[in-house]
Amino acid sequence: MAATPGQIRSIYRALLRELPHRPLSSPSPIQSRIRSLFSTTCSSEQGVQELQAAEQYIQYIKSQRLYATLLERYNPGMSVDEEERVRLTMRRVGMDMPEEWKPEKK
Repeated sequence: MAATPGQIRSIYRALLRELPHRPLSSPSPIQSRIRSLFSTTCSSEQGVQELQAAEQYIQYIKSQRLYATLLERYNPGMSVDEEERVRLTMRRVGMDMPEEWKPEKK
């Protein structure tokens, strides 16, 4: 089953949407490579398989982005150091961290 030009264009645009945004005047090497691959995609069996692989890759990228978003949302203290984590835990139960004692210099 051959892919229509509309399907090819849709897959191409979906791939570009998942990449970091860059102006069209200076595309990244990966954008250029994707463009060259899609411009030479033929309607042979191999071309159809490549398009199916590209669709799977798009789904994988979207899933990874959603996973990272959900992980950050439901584990907000994941990217903080130990001291900050303890402070946030104490604030959660209604306490404040005591001030550290510093000896006076003479």
